[in-house]
Amino acid sequence: MLRSLLPLGVALLGATSVLAVEPPSCSLDKKCPEEAPCCSQYNQCGVGAFCLGGCDPRMSFSIDSCVPAPVCKDKTYKMDSLDRYKHISEYLGDSSKVDWVGQGEPLLYNGHTLLTMPPKSVGTVLATTTYMWYGNVKARIKTSRGAGVVTAFILFSDVKDEIDYEWVGVDLNTVQTNYYFQGITDYGNTGNLTVDDSYNKFHDYEIQWTPDEIRWLVDGKVGRTKKRSETWNATAQQWNFPQTPSRVQISIWPGGLETNAKGTIDWAGGKIDWNSEEIKNYGYYFATFGEIKVECWKTDKAPGTNKGISYYYNDISSTNNTVVDSNKPTILKSFLGTGRNMNKADSTQSGSASQSSAVHAIPGGGIVGSGNAPGVNGNGDSGSGSGGSNSGSGNAADPSCKSDGFVQTCGQASTDGGDSNGNNSNNGVRGADRTLGASAFAVIIGIAGLLFL
Repeated sequence: MLRSLLPLGVALLGATSVLAVEPPSCSLDKKCPEEAPCCSQYNQCGVGAFCLGGCDPRMSFSIDSCVPAPVCKDKTYKMDSLDRYKHISEYLGDSSKVDWVGQGEPLLYNGHTLLTMPPKSVGTVLATTTYMWYGNVKARIKTSRGAGVVTAFILFSDVKDEIDYEWVGVDLNTVQTNYYFQGITDYGNTGNLTVDDSYNKFHDYEIQWTPDEIRWLVDGKVGRTKKRSETWNATAQQWNFPQTPSRVQISIWPGGLETNAKGTIDWAGGKIDWNSEEIKNYGYYFATFGEIKVECWKTDKAPGTNKGISYYYNDISSTNNTVVDSNKPTILKSFLGTGRNMNKADSTQSGSASQSSAVHAIPGGGIVGSGNAPGVNGNGDSGSGSGGSNSGSGNAADPSCKSDGFVQTCGQASTDGGDSNGNNSNNGVRGADRTLGASAFAVIIGIAGLLFL
């Protein structure tokens, strides 16, 4: 049985009711306080999950506040199961047991993972639990569609180095590529590539990243190359080139949310229609992800090694010569822990967010489950599949949403969808401006988290 979003809303409110005040914010000029030392990807301070993936040592109380990050591992993610996915509120840093951590509502369909965005939500984001320090990553993707709907496949480091693929749902024949160094906004870094119908057709998108260059490939063909030698910043005396260990992140997010800045809405193709045919037919917008393959950079000496257990920074400048490939542990004992005290125990329970403490431990959400959705076959008819509870947080989902069979509805009429020939295997599925250069989804999901505080 699939859990409706009404119980989910209740669960979120129950899990986060202890968080009575907004988490402190953090920036390069305003570091986190000692009692909430970790600056999360969304520029908020806390402990626990704030100190894991996305924790920025430059903005944290001290450089050792963040938990060391698991080193790169060669791996092929089949994306046909959610068994090794955990919601951010259930993950304490053990990458040997968890491949993906995230927020939102990922589902299974036809041997693939769907990232969904129900009405009035902020979508879904997943990130790998291990980090790439150079290497190759390739993902098989069918994007979302519709005005204001954005699909993203990126590499993103804790100090906000970034390499992107992004698709806006009104242009299914273009994919935007981009890169950033430590979140420094430079829209001149963008380059567009042509692709054939990104919604109805799977394509392979690849990032080849070395200490000397980035290459973006579509279906095995190089579409763009950026060399490090072209990024010298004479004023800062540094290479403005992504160079630090990064997680693979995939997401669907509402660039056209009406509360976003006009420039973001215009870039995303206009405001989102929460009463669109996509919503009526399926209950949400969605992007489809097939196999994702990570190959680590092969080298005997830094930068780019993965000989130890974890990466950490030994200097606040956070460039590749300050990354240490180490044997420091990566696992917290509880959500009260930090990089400075990883064994701090929760007197109530370990392995999930504390119900007894008012400290901010989970960025953007509360305690939720994850699991599988019933499958459907290619022609839109309901099919067999193992079901389980599946829900997410980090989205302000409409509490009127409910699950009926394999279609999720939110006060809308719903149909099976799909044509008689099953030409679109997406059919029949069950139902912000950049902050320091990070994908705008981070901004939106951070704001969404505040709605539950």
